[in-house]
Amino acid sequence: MQKRLYDNKPLNKLIVVNKPIFRSSNSYLNEIKRKYKNKKAGFSGTLDPFACGCLIVAFGQYSKLFNYLKKTPKTYRAVIWLGTTSESLDIENIITIKNEKVLSKAHIKEEIKNLVKVHEYYPPKFSAKKIDGKRAYDLAREGKSIDMKKTFMEVFDTRFISYKHPFITFEATVSEGSYIRSLAQILLKKLDVKGTLSYLNRINEGMFFYENEKDLNPIDFLDLKENTYTGEKSFFENGKKISLEFLENKDDGKYIVKFEEFFSIIQIQNNEVKYLLNKVNF
Repeated sequence: MQKRLYDNKPLNKLIVVNKPIFRSSNSYLNEIKRKYKNKKAGFSGTLDPFACGCLIVAFGQYSKLFNYLKKTPKTYRAVIWLGTTSESLDIENIITIKNEKVLSKAHIKEEIKNLVKVHEYYPPKFSAKKIDGKRAYDLAREGKSIDMKKTFMEVFDTRFISYKHPFITFEATVSEGSYIRSLAQILLKKLDVKGTLSYLNRINEGMFFYENEKDLNPIDFLDLKENTYTGEKSFFENGKKISLEFLENKDDGKYIVKFEEFFSIIQIQNNEVKYLLNKVNF
């Protein structure tokens, strides 16, 4: 008798896994699905294969919650390898390795500190950005010319860790959608040297940290205000239209409404109430 890989019983589960280096996020998700014997799962915030660290994984109905979770800002620890150039700005597509001049630790510390601001920059060509419906990294691997558009990232905080030539280690806390590979190039330009990322570890995504895959209560991580409903619970149970008069907070916005067995996410707009997610079971 063939061993069953997945359970038929739905599993609502929210965890943080620690993606290892040189594994794609999709590949590692498949391993996690097999581990928990449930094929309905998703993750938030793709990590490049050469990167490791915090990856939010949700099973069952919880996989619909990603847009409402407190996932920012994100903190990364990065190592820059001075003297190395790479087409992808990391160690996956190295072009040359040369000796680079020794830098002043004080200068490095100063320029890392000066990274705290909003940057306009070009995302890496080897990235998940879409160009005419295709991923930029797919076009880059095919050798096609790519016109990347400038975008913005905000750096909220930085921390110098160490400098042991030719390696600089630092941490950066950044906004959603930031590319640390590009941030490293901004730093290298200020230091007037060449280099590329040799290591990248995502320490956290907002409130999410890796803690041995412990079960998380999604209520604690939802970036939503709570609203109180005074009408009949059966309206939420059956997905019936909700009247504004039965909600305590009547202002426009997105809210969570909690019951003992389940919760719902609603939106109030122009005195109308609609479901964004209804009856998510605990």
